[in-house]
Amino acid sequence: MSIKYIRLIFKIAFPGLALASGAVLLADGSQAGQAVPAVSRPALTVRTTTLREEKWTRTLAANGSIVPWQEAIISAQVQGLRIAEVKVSIGDHVHQGDVLVTLDNISRTGNEPGSSYSAQGRIVAPDSGVISAANANVGSMPKSGEELFRLIRKGRLEWRADLTAEELMLMRKGMSAEVAVGEGRIINGTVRAISPSVNPQTRYGYALVTLPDSKGIVAGAFARGIFDVSGGKIRLQSLPQSAVMQRGSKTYVLIVGPDNRVHERAVTVGLRNSDHIQIKHGLKADEPVVESGGAFLTEGDVVLVVKG
Repeated sequence: MSIKYIRLIFKIAFPGLALASGAVLLADGSQAGQAVPAVSRPALTVRTTTLREEKWTRTLAANGSIVPWQEAIISAQVQGLRIAEVKVSIGDHVHQGDVLVTLDNISRTGNEPGSSYSAQGRIVAPDSGVISAANANVGSMPKSGEELFRLIRKGRLEWRADLTAEELMLMRKGMSAEVAVGEGRIINGTVRAISPSVNPQTRYGYALVTLPDSKGIVAGAFARGIFDVSGGKIRLQSLPQSAVMQRGSKTYVLIVGPDNRVHERAVTVGLRNSDHIQIKHGLKADEPVVESGGAFLTEGDVVLVVKG
């Protein structure tokens, strides 16, 4: 085949290849020129929640001790008489007028006033109650006014709750309280008295709570309690605490928009109750909020919402 013939074939074929190549480039160029929608993959699968209207009781928790309601001190009225018999001990229940101690009836009479001791032959309980301390011993000769016994009057105990000045200002007489003593025992009581000041060293004052059923409780025992400081139920709106997040001083939730993108929304919170928290401001009743897992999301993330 001559060189001239080969050159002729090449001239005919090359423009055809160029044309085909141009068609491909044109096709690719037209595809690239069209707007291709971006596909965003969900960052997380979430459940949503909305504000829930509830009725709560505002409470205040405190610690304290079980103390006697009133404690009577029983002592000898005259001296010079020996204790012959001690009839009671610590923890004994006595009734008013029960004999606690008998004394050697050393009768000395004379002309001088106060010289007769014949009437001091026994010491009796001034009231019903429980003996909480006993210092009387057979054979001893107590001095006048010397303490022999202490008596918890009526056997009544109460809870002394330690409170700060701010907490004391929330207290009212007659306010209800639940006191936890022993192994899960709950006693319903009421506030009987409130201290008008706090201790300058500890900065704590106290409220005294009457316990109508104090059987089986020991004075001096530690106890926890909860006061109802709202005076009844208050209506509010709340979210699960898992839906509310904190960053520095900012409290916020994540709203899920119509396009399934999340957006931060600052909110103002209030009371806490179990696993819910009051939302005061910043959120409408029907706005969907990420219920949990919000810490793994950032502003603008796309989520897949599933129904619970």
